Amino acid sequence: MLSRVAESLFWMSRYLERAEDVARIIAVNFQASLDAPSASQELAWEPLIAITGDRDLFTAAFDRYDAASVTAFLTIHPDNPNAIRSCIGHARENARAVREQISREMWEQLNRLYHTIATTDIQTIIRNPYDFFSEVRNGSHLFQGVTDATMAHSEGWEFIHAGKFLERADQTARILDVKYGALAGSTSGEGAPLASLQWIALLKSCSAFEPYRRAHSQLQAWRVVDFLLLDRSFPRSVGFCLDQTRDALAQISDSPIDRPSNTAERLLGRLCADLTYLDIREALSDLHMFLDTMQHRLGTIGDAIAQTYFVGNVLPPTGTPLSRYVQAQQQQQQ
Repeated sequence: MLSRVAESLFWMSRYLERAEDVARIIAVNFQASLDAPSASQELAWEPLIAITGDRDLFTAAFDRYDAASVTAFLTIHPDNPNAIRSCIGHARENARAVREQISREMWEQLNRLYHTIATTDIQTIIRNPYDFFSEVRNGSHLFQGVTDATMAHSEGWEFIHAGKFLERADQTARILDVKYGALAGSTSGEGAPLASLQWIALLKSCSAFEPYRRAHSQLQAWRVVDFLLLDRSFPRSVGFCLDQTRDALAQISDSPIDRPSNTAERLLGRLCADLTYLDIREALSDLHMFLDTMQHRLGTIGDAIAQTYFVGNVLPPTGTPLSRYVQAQQQQQQ
């Protein structure tokens, strides 16, 4: 497979997964603001900008954190490369570049989602956020289902698979880092009603509330962290996502999982092993540092995948925020 084709499939999947994750955290935040209306606008909405890592871009465009400004920035703002509309647009452009490699049904579903989002204005979103964010999430789920059902599960499908799960692992780690940090600094006790609502919002931001309650009867901080990091049966936990990414790369390189053939596989295998043997108490001793290190390692793995499979691209330095990388890519294409 040509490296440009592999790169387009990989990033098509990553962009769509990112759009879905952003849509979910905004939708959950709208619901949480209804459950706890006394919380200040800034405390309620500022963490969403922290999750995406675009604080500088936001403060350059808006002067306050509230529902309207944060929603506009994360959904349709033209200067935000990680906005939902931008991500779906980038996914569509990558799909257009490899039309011959994907199925007709995949292109139709992604194209339909793009045109739906492109014609929606911010007033419509604020007026009925549930419909808009459901459209994004359902559109992403439909695309994933169509992909699995209509595309040959060969090398191209594995790149799509790897992109989706690497992005999902990164987003789960970011959400857990920011939300847990806010909860840890809260004056409410773990069992207080407001704290319970916040823990539920954290789980819902990762589509994890119902799976968590099936596994555990109580909302406990360490169990939430353990579930989102290490539960190999939950498809949005970091451990599950990294295992899936590792398996996809092993299929692409046609090498056994225990015998990695390149730097990307070795880095990914080492991170998977570290999570397998992790004592959750070690992570909880300084969870922010642990998750910050993990995000750095995920960025390094993404760079290694690009260096291994996507020849001839300008790569960001290790640790460069993804938003800057996206901007560099856009400038290069122009």
